[in-house]
Amino acid sequence: MRLRTSTSEGSVLLVILFTVAIIGISMAAYLDMVGSQNISTMRSTQWNSGIPIAEAGIEEALTHLYYNPMNLASEGWVLANGNYTKERMLGTSKYVISIATSSPPVIVSRAFVRVPLGTNFMEPPRTIRVTTTNDALFAKGMVAKGQIDLSGNNIRTDSFDSTDPAYNTGGAYDPAKAKDNGDIATNSAVIDSLNVWNADIYGKASTGPGGTVSIGPNGSVGSKNWHLAGNNGIEPGWASDDMNVSFPDVQAPFSGGALTPSSGSVNGTNYTYVLTSGNWEVSSLSMSGQDNLIVMGDAVLYVTGSLSLAGQSFITIATNSSLHLYVAGASASLGGKGVVNTPGSAINFVYYGMPGNTSLSLSGNAAFTGAIYAPSANFTLGGGGNNTYDFVGASVSATVKMNGHFNFHYDENLGKAGPRRGYVITSWNEI
Repeated sequence: MRLRTSTSEGSVLLVILFTVAIIGISMAAYLDMVGSQNISTMRSTQWNSGIPIAEAGIEEALTHLYYNPMNLASEGWVLANGNYTKERMLGTSKYVISIATSSPPVIVSRAFVRVPLGTNFMEPPRTIRVTTTNDALFAKGMVAKGQIDLSGNNIRTDSFDSTDPAYNTGGAYDPAKAKDNGDIATNSAVIDSLNVWNADIYGKASTGPGGTVSIGPNGSVGSKNWHLAGNNGIEPGWASDDMNVSFPDVQAPFSGGALTPSSGSVNGTNYTYVLTSGNWEVSSLSMSGQDNLIVMGDAVLYVTGSLSLAGQSFITIATNSSLHLYVAGASASLGGKGVVNTPGSAINFVYYGMPGNTSLSLSGNAAFTGAIYAPSANFTLGGGGNNTYDFVGASVSATVKMNGHFNFHYDENLGKAGPRRGYVITSWNEI
């Protein structure tokens, strides 16, 4: 038999093989493209993850500055080449942070993330540089977390500067030199967060987002010129709802090693308690009748329970002395003759209400010169009206309720030289 071959069959086979080869090459190219795109996506994801990692480093640096401002070379931080540095792993990534020894410090955080499907870190690292400032604890005159109610009669707030002769007389408030930075502010974001009623606010009024300011027919909020012109109501631009400030809890001033107050005589006068420079601790402080306490030097008094001044009792801060008073108990009442701040500067007396201190009252007709930081306390002010200097200084509390006739004068020196709340960011840049 003779078999006949067909050239067409060979041609079909070649076409099939060629087609299969093209399909195979196309599939390989497509898979390679998909693989490259996947790696590119993974690199992009990894690269983007560097920002929150770097920000975590910034947060750790700020926390370290807050809790260890006088001992930065601690908790794993090492001083090298003028910077305190630390490295921390976060899963397979890490950040390296540095705090410059400058004042205020500059923080640089570098985030290192892994190369996709590899063990090396991507280069260069994502780097954030922030500048800081040590924020004042008393940056405004009267501040509260919640509602402020100025329902008393003839209430006025303004400001002065006890260190600038142009705005004081002999370091004391002078009505003729008063300024208009007597700001009142609350974080509250509800209707009527701030009730001005008929008070005269020589300064700005601020609430939390969505909060409102309620004002009576004779109330006035605004600049000094606004008031001098006899205007009522709120001057345009002098009220806002952008208040949003954190209120850190007060920590115990010390742990152990404190002295117990006792009686004594100073310059021929007998005192119930005499405090000299150093740390003092008492379970409670209740003074009435003719009881008195004098501070001679720079003293810290920690009251682990309640505080009460009544009758004719009083606390005297002698010349060239200061008192930082910490109260942990639920209630504190500064009545009687109050606190006699002989140095005359608010910076010489600071009251700190710890988290358990939920009630603070200032009553009587004695003038008060000092600063109050009690972010958990409902602060009430009653009495007043017999002295132009009813309240000189600043206050931070949970709420404020004014029942009496008070003149409230914010000492701007507290914002410059007073206690600080800690470092906050002033600029943020990726470099």
